[in-house]
Formats: sequence, C-alpha cells, structure tokens
Amino acid sequence: MITVQRVAKAVGKYLTRASLKARMALGAQRNRSCPACGASVVGFFRYGDNAEWGCPQCGASPRERLMNWLIAHGRLTVPVDGAILHLAPNEASLVRRFSVAKDYIPADLDPARYSVPNITRIDLMELADADRYDLFYASHVMEHVPDDMAVLRNIHRALKPGGEAWLIVPLWDKPTEDGSYAMPPRERERRFGQWDHVRQYGPDFADRIRAAGFDLEEIDAADLDADLRHFHALDDRLFRARKVDGAAPR
Repeated sequence: MITVQRVAKAVGKYLTRASLKARMALGAQRNRSCPACGASVVGFFRYGDNAEWGCPQCGASPRERLMNWLIAHGRLTVPVDGAILHLAPNEASLVRRFSVAKDYIPADLDPARYSVPNITRIDLMELADADRYDLFYASHVMEHVPDDMAVLRNIHRALKPGGEAWLIVPLWDKPTEDGSYAMPPRERERRFGQWDHVRQYGPDFADRIRAAGFDLEEIDAADLDADLRHFHALDDRLFRARKVDGAAPR
C-alpha cells in the first residue's frame, strides 16, 4: 500500500544515498565502517527519522549492523552445530552467518518474497515444534503477529533447553499499545508506524517475554561506547531470551 509516509521515507533514502555516493566520488574520507559488509564508508543514509540508517554499500540497517558487531565480538554465539530457525531472512549478512549451521531453516509466512535458498513457509501462530531449535531469530516480526503471547509460548516450546530467541522489535518509550488486523490499514500506520503492524512495543515487551517462560538479557546499542556506536552507526535493542529448561510458561 502506497502512503505519504512510505513515499517520504523512500525520498529521504534516495536523496541521502545519492549524496553519499557523490561525496565518495569527490574523495571524501571514508572514516566510518559497516560491520555487516566490512566496508569503509563516508556515512550512512537516512530512512524515516533515523538520519544514519543504512549502509551505502550493502544497505544494512542499524539493527543488522548491531547483530553483526555482537557476533563478531563474541557477545553472541551462533550455534554452528545446532539448529537455527531464521524468520523473515531479509538481512543478507545474517543469512550468511546463520547458514553455516548444521541445520539452518530460513522461513517466513510468505516465502515467495525472499530469494534465500530452501526457504520454507512457517506461520508462527501455528508453530508446533517442541525442543527442536538451538536458536530462533526474528527481527521486526513480532509486531506483525496477531497474538504475540501465543507466538512467544510457541517459540519457547520450539527451543531446546538452553536454546535462545534473539528478538528485535520497533520500540518507543511508552507502554506497548496493541491493535488488530480488524483496524483499517491507514489507522494501523497512524498508530503503529506501518500499515501492516498490529502493535507498537514499549520497554514492557520484556515483561511479555518473561511471562512466556524465558530468562532475559537486554542488549541495547545505547549502552555501548559512544565512539564505537558512532563509528558503526549502531542502534536498536536486542531482547536475548533463553529457555532455561523444559518447564511450561507461567
């Protein structure tokens, strides 16, 4: 669906990306770096309210760059001998990192949108696996699902004891506000920032994760060294949820 908001974001992205390309052609110093592709860049392009959203070389978002930095520096470990379920695999650098696993399953509700090999269709509302995966990764997925508590319980059940779910969602500073697909698309865009979102999460997303039975660590880019954060234009917050044992959710 084409909306004024989507057009404005696209125009901002195009103009700032063109500006970065021109600066590089004129020999501007490449004094920034993208952890997703390893390129040295002169800066990052705008998308929406974020003035340094995308890498001009690979297009990686702040959350994609954060995940790559955390993995590269040992803050997160990819279970290469285990099973990984990767939802909405549109971040090429993370597909590369996760696909080295012995059992890598890229998936989406609409797999035709992706060019990732062997992608399968999975509806998280119907996920019935038990003790199957070592890692579940979903970035900007949970705000789309009709019943997020049902999905969190499904993820908890699907993970092996000790398995982890790495979750990233759009955040604001207010409490989470829920909607539904019964709302008109333009109303969902007005309230939640995008027409296909059914909620806007706040920091209390952490409470929902714990209520599904997980232990939780929050890793916020804002807590990293300011110079490091600026150098890579890192942003976003990772909710690192761990299934301690096979106990049922509270």
